[in-house]
Amino acid sequence: MKKYICQVCGYVYDPAKGGPDSGAAPGTSFENLPAGWVCPICGAGKDQFKAEG
Repeated sequence: MKKYICQVCGYVYDPAKGGPDSGAAPGTSFENLPAGWVCPICGAGKDQFKAEG
């Protein structure tokens, strides 16, 4: 699964780890995060993330 980087603050969402600070269980792909999910660091929406690489 691809990692996604917040273009606002640089936070990296790693699907293997999930988002313990944002309620995303390990193994949750970025695409399967809820539409209202936001960056746990800066609060940016999913549309502010880009796939790594």
